[in-house]
Amino acid sequence: MAPDARPWSTEEAALALDSSDSLRTRRDLFHIPAGHPSGEVAYLAGNSLGLQPRAVQADLQVELDDWASLGVEGHVASTHPWVSYHALLREPAARLVGALPEETVVMNTLTVNLHLLMISFYRPTPERRAILIEDAAFPSDSYAARSQVALHGYDPDKDVIRLAPRPGEDALRSEDVIDFLATEGDNVALVMLGAVNYYSGEYLDIEAITRAGHEAGAVVGWDLAHAVGNVPLKMHEWNVDWAVWCSYKYLNSGPGAVAGAFVHSRHLADRSIPKLSGWWSTNPDTRFRMEPVIDAVHTADAWQLSNPPILGMAPVLTSLRIFDEVGMDALREKSIRLTGYLQDLLDEASDGRPLEIITPRDPERRGAQLSVRLIGLDAEEVRNTMSQEWGVVTDARQPDVIRFAPTPLYCTFHDCWRAARALAAAVDVELAKG
Repeated sequence: MAPDARPWSTEEAALALDSSDSLRTRRDLFHIPAGHPSGEVAYLAGNSLGLQPRAVQADLQVELDDWASLGVEGHVASTHPWVSYHALLREPAARLVGALPEETVVMNTLTVNLHLLMISFYRPTPERRAILIEDAAFPSDSYAARSQVALHGYDPDKDVIRLAPRPGEDALRSEDVIDFLATEGDNVALVMLGAVNYYSGEYLDIEAITRAGHEAGAVVGWDLAHAVGNVPLKMHEWNVDWAVWCSYKYLNSGPGAVAGAFVHSRHLADRSIPKLSGWWSTNPDTRFRMEPVIDAVHTADAWQLSNPPILGMAPVLTSLRIFDEVGMDALREKSIRLTGYLQDLLDEASDGRPLEIITPRDPERRGAQLSVRLIGLDAEEVRNTMSQEWGVVTDARQPDVIRFAPTPLYCTFHDCWRAARALAAAVDVELAKG
């Protein structure tokens, strides 16, 4: 950091902020990677993979022990009977996304859930057949949308509409989505956007866009991969038709963790909605009669296919307990303060260096993320130098963006100070190479 650093940007100031913080970090609940001479790393990559809660090992061991001692009897006689294990996750997941319990199910992975929900809610006609996504959608969302359009016999190059930011901007504005739907939404069958964009960190106005989508005659679904556990959500109140999310980012449930889905209650009893069905889609009270025709249930469980993967669900349950204990409102408050502090530090680091924050500066338009463009530099090289030399872990997106995620559950003001200091030093190393 420059020798004339402002008083609020010194290491002492960062440590003082941590010591006086009203919502102290829950860092002690997580394993923080070590392996750097300075000790624990400053981990700002929770938007890619969250850290492991310390309680996961014990919670997994319960299921492993029951499997070892009970075998097949564990389906009904284990500590948490496996046959209904997914029901343990229903209410805490519903609280996290602002839903009714019957609207929520934890199952599969995000893209599998995208396809299952699009089978039900993307029902194109020759007059209304487009899917609206953001131009910077995560690739899997783009692939899923294109393949669904093709599955129905339409042209993905024409019928997947990609909304781009305004010229010279990096984040798609909510008002531009709303204006598009008002003026050109007649052909849109499905609006399917990322609530918080993975690349820019832009937090879209879910409620207003959902309303605009409905006024245009479209169904509205949301990818909450970077929103769940990051920002407070009210899926039911905002009248969202459906949503999906993953659990390995801000939810800290492990690599490839079991995902989730929401379906609004107004759709649950509608038997005209097509679904792909499996054994766990049927009524649990009659499931073991083994009948050939499904006994439909009027909950989000109707979109389940298979019995729950217990060893994959146990870490999700561990994580959801932490969020219930801390609360999303408190975490959002801490997130805004952490991210704002990091923004000030990165602004200072940008002085005289080819750096540009591309995430919206308005706290209401972003989650716990700041994306920084390294003009003329290789993001992966800078990211690796930050990790290897200064013990700061971030995420690079080629060719020139580094994403910082000051996750409030375990990141500190001191982590933010280390991150900005490491970025400045790593950029200086790259510039010195000529």
